[in-house]
Amino acid sequence: MSSISETAYPQLKVDLSEKELAAIYTPTIGEIEFVFTQYRQAPTRACLLIQLKLLQRLGYFVPLTKISPAIIEHVCRRADLRIPTRTIIKQYDQSGSKTRHQRCLREFVGILPVNDETWSWLKEVAWQAAHTKQELPDIINVLIEELVRRRFELPSFTPLMRLAEQSRASVNAKIYQAVSESLSKSAMDKLDALLQSAARQSTWDQLKREPKRPTVREVAGFLQHIQWLMTLADDLPVVRDIAVTKRTQLILEARALDVADMRALKVDKRYTLAVLLVQSQLRKAMDDVAEIFIKTLRSLHRNAEERLQQYHLEHTQQVDRLIGHFREMLSALQDGNTPTERLARVEGVVDGDPETWIAQCDEHIAYAGNNYYPFMLQPYRVRRALLFQCLDVLSLKSSSQDDALLQAIAWLQHYRSSHRERITLRDSDHAVLSFEWMPEKWRRLVFGTSKVASRPDTLHRKYFELSVLSLVMQELKSGDLYVEHSDQYDDYREHLISWEEYQQEVDHYGELIGMPSEPSDFVADLRQQMETHARQVDEHFPDNSHVEIGESGLMIRRTERLQPPANLAMIDQAITSSMPPVNILDVLTESEQWLDLHRLFGPLSGFESKIDDPRKRFITTLFCYGCNLGPTQTARSVKSLSRKQVAWLNLRHVTEERLDKAMVKVINAYNRFALPRYWGSGKHVSADGTKWNMYEQNLLSEYHIRYGGYGGIGYYHVSDTYIALFSRFIPCGAYEAIYILDPLINNVSDIKPDTVHGDTQAQSTAVFGLAHLLGIKLMPRIRDIKELTFFKPDKDAQYQHIGGLFKNAIDWDLISRHLPDMLRVVISIKAGKITPSMILRRLGTYSRKNKLYFAFRELGRAVRTMFLLNYINDIELRRTIHAATNKSEEFNNFTKWLFFGGEGVIAENVRHEQRKVIKYNHLVANMVILNNVQSMSRVLKELQQQGHPVDEAILKGLSPYRSSHINRFGDYMLDLSRKTSPDYKISF
Repeated sequence: MSSISETAYPQLKVDLSEKELAAIYTPTIGEIEFVFTQYRQAPTRACLLIQLKLLQRLGYFVPLTKISPAIIEHVCRRADLRIPTRTIIKQYDQSGSKTRHQRCLREFVGILPVNDETWSWLKEVAWQAAHTKQELPDIINVLIEELVRRRFELPSFTPLMRLAEQSRASVNAKIYQAVSESLSKSAMDKLDALLQSAARQSTWDQLKREPKRPTVREVAGFLQHIQWLMTLADDLPVVRDIAVTKRTQLILEARALDVADMRALKVDKRYTLAVLLVQSQLRKAMDDVAEIFIKTLRSLHRNAEERLQQYHLEHTQQVDRLIGHFREMLSALQDGNTPTERLARVEGVVDGDPETWIAQCDEHIAYAGNNYYPFMLQPYRVRRALLFQCLDVLSLKSSSQDDALLQAIAWLQHYRSSHRERITLRDSDHAVLSFEWMPEKWRRLVFGTSKVASRPDTLHRKYFELSVLSLVMQELKSGDLYVEHSDQYDDYREHLISWEEYQQEVDHYGELIGMPSEPSDFVADLRQQMETHARQVDEHFPDNSHVEIGESGLMIRRTERLQPPANLAMIDQAITSSMPPVNILDVLTESEQWLDLHRLFGPLSGFESKIDDPRKRFITTLFCYGCNLGPTQTARSVKSLSRKQVAWLNLRHVTEERLDKAMVKVINAYNRFALPRYWGSGKHVSADGTKWNMYEQNLLSEYHIRYGGYGGIGYYHVSDTYIALFSRFIPCGAYEAIYILDPLINNVSDIKPDTVHGDTQAQSTAVFGLAHLLGIKLMPRIRDIKELTFFKPDKDAQYQHIGGLFKNAIDWDLISRHLPDMLRVVISIKAGKITPSMILRRLGTYSRKNKLYFAFRELGRAVRTMFLLNYINDIELRRTIHAATNKSEEFNNFTKWLFFGGEGVIAENVRHEQRKVIKYNHLVANMVILNNVQSMSRVLKELQQQGHPVDEAILKGLSPYRSSHINRFGDYMLDLSRKTSPDYKISF
């Protein structure tokens, strides 16, 4: 059963500030006149006016005896009416005239009562919602939204909840029956065999296997596991009619259940969960194979680059010796009088051993021009079998008409067992192979020549394999190749809206983001903006003392650091000394009791929880995983709970989606305080990643030079008010900028940022282009600005002062030609069909085939150029970006301080559990920040009353990342009797 607090059902707030009372419950002149013309008696007027304001606020009638006296007093005072006594209010609630008054108020407000016809319509709405929603609060919220939209009075909460329960049960039963009836006898036998008991590990548990560190032996075993999955999924029905959200919830439920739990389910549901889990694990496994393939090749390239650099350092003397000998040979040719004498002198210079010198020259030529490819050959021999095994499993398809690469892969498979180093090309080989795609560096190694037009007679087999496999890696990343039965590497075009849907939505979307949707108008508008920006910056450039264009390019001088207020250090120290010492578990307990977060974590099946003391269990589980103690250590530190009890809630009740919902509640509570408004507007958010240490025995863990060591990246979006809005766990090798836009699309918290700041990876033109069409302002931190290219709005445009910045002009025809394709992508994103990261993963890699890549890149060039012009022209913009990115770095340090258990190493090897650990830690950090703001607000108010200089400048200089008063270590007493409530009414 869901709680009313988990839904959007309007409720009366217990504590209301004067500002909230004035904004919500102040009657207008028209409302007062309406009430006064209807009735003459003052008590009746007061009760009627109070009901009117509550009906406008809540959408339903509430007994006046349950209303806060503060609301009654405020309404009566503003209407100049005598405040009715409690006896009068009680009598009014029991009077027969109350029903007549409510009909009158409904007509005045313009809402309709719910009748039998309305309930029939609501049943249909609930039925439709249950097809896409699995959580009861989500279905109830849909009903509330539709009632409000059609101007109906809200019925009581209990009938809505029962209707949601009945609809979900009915829809789920229909889904289970449809899947079960579509199974063949052999498929049922396969699924039944999964649930047979085994001595060590059941087949059901083997189904959930995750790949470990991609060694040759592990990958070989995992590839066999995938072959088994493919056999298992062969004759299973393709389930297409289940919405993504419901499918995800059912898969999570299946993953959480063990063999005994699955056997206890009804047959239809058991088969449905098994089918969905098998298909989900197959898609994940195909993603894993693609990841293993890409990581293996990326490792070969990276190691070869390092070996080339080492080679250059070690062979500097050899290069000098070769040049010296070459000079001696030239001198010998000049000194001799006859050809015979000159030849003798040359032979003397090479010591009669020209072969050795030729070999050294050949070696130098092979590695000249930063060509590291030859260094890939030796380690490739070890990894070759693994890479071909990956190709065997991956079902690769081309997303364009160009299938030259697929033909090359088939040709490689034909010569896979050959031992010849060089292969003679026959006419039949030339008929199926095309080498136009091959870069010059590979061409020299494969054919011994760099000429594109030549028809080679032979090729070096291993180098050719490397060149083909490297291109497969690149085209998988760019989307030119896709993998069947995959999630991350499938054909993204299948997820886009149809062109018919595009035509219906494009005009509305253009109005929504404030941009023309017609290509010609869009280009004209953007071009005019670029020209205006460029002219303005050019005019003001002589007055810009912080920027200079010199011989080495554009230089931006550091801005002077703003000095903090004189009394900031004193006030900060006073806050630190006044905040009472607390235990980390006490902080989590207080914050959880304010918000009742444990109510969000019922069983995944949705049935009523039967665990004892769910609040205690949730707080302990949050402490266990958010602070990285682990179940065993948590059971030792927190008395009266066992290790299994701690781990149970995490496995059976907690998902990433539910942790996200809990974070939204914390963020919304934080946003009600006055203090964060001095730190920022909530319109800006900065994205940054920090490395988390992990064990090597998993696929997500990866060594990365930038961060050092093995691990993954916690990627956070931190509001300019200091609270972290979103978190994600990604591999070290991933391009962080592709995830920068995802959270803003699905943001449901009260803090609504529209401007994103990122690190230097966010300088990508493709990210700028996509963000612009999504209506998001991208303002990353800029480094090495002299290395970035500025583009003119017109090739003939001339600028007096900044002309040296521009190198090329924007191709407006390219943008205009492909604008419908780009808008189709962003409308699909808004519709939830795809995510920004799904498309940016394709656009983040150069693609010679994908025209969409070139279009987004060209649009991004225009948008980024305008941003760069603003960046060099506006010193305050640079300060804003710097301050925002600093808050991200401070949050990274703060959240790691809270992750003090297990030496800061994530011990989980299962990926969805690793992602949950990051979200647990994010939730703990936000709850501590919320608690800190509550304490800081009270202390600051006390200091202000004592006459201390607490002004706006002081408040802006403070931060909620405070930890000196928190004790992280020792025995923990979980005291649920700590009764505190946040004081949101504190203002300055």
